[in-house]
Amino acid sequence: MARKTYPLATLALLTAINFVNYIDRSVLFAVQPLVQAEFKFSDTEYGLLTTSFFIFYMAVAPFIGMAADRYSRKWIVFTGIFLWSGATLLTAVAHDYSTLLVRHTVVAIGESSYATIAPALLADLFPEERRGRMLSIFYLAIPVGTAMGYILGGSLGHHFGWRAPFYVAALPGFLFALVFLFLPEPERGASDHLTATPDRATLRGLAHNGAFWTATLGMAMMTFALGGISVFLPKFLSQYRGMSLDRANLLLGASIGANGIVATLFGGWLGDRLLGKTDAAYYLVSGAGMALGIPAMAVALYVAGPPMMPAIVVAEFLLLMNTGPLNAAIVNSVSAPIRSSAIGVNLIVIHLLGDAFSPPLMGYISDRSSLPAAFIAAIVAIALSAGVLFYGMRYAPRLGAVRLDAVEAEI
Repeated sequence: MARKTYPLATLALLTAINFVNYIDRSVLFAVQPLVQAEFKFSDTEYGLLTTSFFIFYMAVAPFIGMAADRYSRKWIVFTGIFLWSGATLLTAVAHDYSTLLVRHTVVAIGESSYATIAPALLADLFPEERRGRMLSIFYLAIPVGTAMGYILGGSLGHHFGWRAPFYVAALPGFLFALVFLFLPEPERGASDHLTATPDRATLRGLAHNGAFWTATLGMAMMTFALGGISVFLPKFLSQYRGMSLDRANLLLGASIGANGIVATLFGGWLGDRLLGKTDAAYYLVSGAGMALGIPAMAVALYVAGPPMMPAIVVAEFLLLMNTGPLNAAIVNSVSAPIRSSAIGVNLIVIHLLGDAFSPPLMGYISDRSSLPAAFIAAIVAIALSAGVLFYGMRYAPRLGAVRLDAVEAEI
């Protein structure tokens, strides 16, 4: 493959795989009431499905990261894709709560292997000052794949029963895994220009890396909020706002998909653009999106009637703006020798403090009070995320020298 097309082809394939990943993950959210009606379990038990997913996801991530920093990454990714696709396919034959619980653990192991390695592969293909845009493209898969999961699950579940979407969602993963094997693996650190200091290049130094930890903790609070809301929002719209379940999923899917494309690309472009003025641009854009999203989220969740849907769209846009910049901040905060391991640590923290326990916590509040009361926890988490990210601006790595070197090289 030509040298110029190889990075973009790899980006396109990794994005497609990530897209399927998030369809697989979100289909169950769309058919939640149908599954609960058959299996007769509570909101708390439903939230625990997500907790079991992230417990195994977190447990595997650091080992995957350490292996990826030492051995060939291609076969680890290939195996993970096949594992989660197979488990998603077998979800269609689940007939009790325990089987769903096992399904979630197997999918978690497969997805963890991919999520830990893919951003590090992309960092090897694109330099620091372009990673906001490139990672924003890769992470388009989160909102767009989630949206497709809602649409696919809501439509097929409504017409053919809740098991049907899982047959459709699982099949593309097998195909993409096979295609991935034909792409060469990039050299570790091939596009890095920042100096590999002890804080950036050793696991011991990672403990003192302020850039990494503030970006990670800000992401954790965001993950807490969005993880809990995404699980219960279809139910909220159907039970508290009077929408049919398929209409609620369709509207959510459409708004998340459209916003995911526009907001994610805009955030990545803005972060890279502002790097010319401040090294802390990725932290600034992410924190600003969090802070500005709070009032829009409050209107979306607590004001019924005409303002609700516009507020949902605005809140989604502002919260999804951070996707590219915040992930670029993570990969730029460390050097190639420990990048996959650091991403593994990041995955542990953001899910341990985030969506591993926010769904059951919000489900617990909902069972004893109401879903609107449960959503207050999400708003508090978004405010904490904004504060941590603004504080993290002081630790941002100095990219000025990198930009100067790039200009001189072009001349």
